[in-house]
Amino acid sequence: MFIRVLGSAAGGGFPQWNCGCPNCVGVRRGSIRALARTQESVAVSADGESWFLLNASPEIRAQIESFGKLHPRAQRDTPIQGIVLTNGDLDHALGLLSLRESQPLALYCTQRVHRGFSEGNVLYRTLQRFDGQVTLHALELGSAEQPLCLLSGSQSGLHLKAFAAPGKAALHLDQSNPEPADNIGVLIRDQRTGKRLAYIPAAGASSAEIVAAAASADAVFFDGTFWSSDELIALGASTRRAEDMAHWPIGGPEGSLQFLGGLAASRRILIHINNTNPMLREDSAERALVHAAGVEVAFDGMELEL
Repeated sequence: MFIRVLGSAAGGGFPQWNCGCPNCVGVRRGSIRALARTQESVAVSADGESWFLLNASPEIRAQIESFGKLHPRAQRDTPIQGIVLTNGDLDHALGLLSLRESQPLALYCTQRVHRGFSEGNVLYRTLQRFDGQVTLHALELGSAEQPLCLLSGSQSGLHLKAFAAPGKAALHLDQSNPEPADNIGVLIRDQRTGKRLAYIPAAGASSAEIVAAAASADAVFFDGTFWSSDELIALGASTRRAEDMAHWPIGGPEGSLQFLGGLAASRRILIHINNTNPMLREDSAERALVHAAGVEVAFDGMELEL
């Protein structure tokens, strides 16, 4: 399985356009050791030729251009065979509207996420220019694996299993009636090698499903949004804690780093990193703790092969 990180930041990217926090100021001025990052999206492939996107960020066009294997091979063509959405947040789904140029698209997500993005959204009509422009492959939680198929209908060699991850509905939706299908993780298996990738970019806490998926995976991408529960509060940027926004903080005795450090997976990688997170600084104490636990911090252009 081939994996390419197209974007590694949380919503807003790094630096965030309206943020003057020390991290954003420092990366703009070049006064800190940190890399700019676009919003989270990852491409996966069984053969290096046909690719599936895990989430479609608002910066998807530039991310496609940054990776030659996603470029068209003919007059009208794309190696992108499908898009998997782990939730309906705009930083995960808005990029779909940038893929509107009369191109057939295969979308893998829960019915709940699809309805939230399509119903009552006049902009979604741009993906209904012709019959069958978008083919929905509905993901059912707790069901058996299902194949990720090529646009031709044949199998790609990758299989996917969806599972609930503690989270919330997207901000633009009604959050008063949450459902497990609002936020998911996926376990992707390469049929040829048997290798597995667990992709969990948003998780508000641990769960039996998360533990089982991560324990069975050869590589794990995990929610790296906030280092501490009061990260935004301490900066005066918000009154909400990380948990209030359905993100499990990384640091501390109850943090996700303790969980990730105990996994047997050969690669454990934090992704969806908020612009305020101190581990973005390569020489920070927080980055040193991450590395000491055998965990990595995702960056745009990072590549893995399983």
